[in-house]
Amino acid sequence: MKGSERGSERLRAAFPKDRVALMPYLTAGYPTLDGAREVGEAYIEAGADVVEIGVPFSDPLADGPTIQATTTKALKNGADLDYCLDLASGMAGRVPVVFLVYYNVVFARGVEEFLESAAEAGLSGIVVPDLPADEVGRFAELCGEYGVGLCPLAAPTSTDERLAWIGELATGFVYCVSVAGVTGAREKLPPGAVELLRRARGRTQAPVALGFGISTPEAATEAASEADGVIIGSKLMQLVEEGGPESAGSWLREVRKALSIVTKAGG
Repeated sequence: MKGSERGSERLRAAFPKDRVALMPYLTAGYPTLDGAREVGEAYIEAGADVVEIGVPFSDPLADGPTIQATTTKALKNGADLDYCLDLASGMAGRVPVVFLVYYNVVFARGVEEFLESAAEAGLSGIVVPDLPADEVGRFAELCGEYGVGLCPLAAPTSTDERLAWIGELATGFVYCVSVAGVTGAREKLPPGAVELLRRARGRTQAPVALGFGISTPEAATEAASEADGVIIGSKLMQLVEEGGPESAGSWLREVRKALSIVTKAGG
């Protein structure tokens, strides 16, 4: 499928000017191999515009305790890369799917083989939290060849010059992280999160999304005043643990409703 269906273009189309994209996260293989499919279905039914799938890895350095716990369980359940690709392919016909994957997983498979498999599974984008923008080089070129959108991370500590470089690399979206730390549910947006969105938006033509810590509809709507998309992970994984896919889907519908009345910057 090299150079055929362009997942990156489909991903860009998930960010219309008049709508804030809802981007829920799930850990592949959690709470069970089949349970993760049910979580994805609940997200799609709740109005997800993009689904982000976390590929389990033994040393998830960007993730806080909640996601780490789901990753540990998923690995015990047998969630390998082939399973993750199959999981993605089951959703990709309905919504763009993005992998959050650590580079060791990509490297172990072989970069071109990984991207070829990702394109065949219908993957639209990829987030690699441990691959710095300075070192993305050939990987970015190959993502372009296979039509998989690259979604680099920007942090509150990123300089304006670095934000501009990240913005140039982004063929999917710019993933703004709300804190200079790990994932985890937070009741309010950290100071500086909205300002980071403004700074990033002014330095890229790509959509700009905010993640790391959004755990209330109020925080989601605050982010949405400047963001093209909001990414929600730890809160949803907590809800899956407590009440299963139905609980996560019900809460996500509340967020979708709250976002529907937000006037997006530039919209």
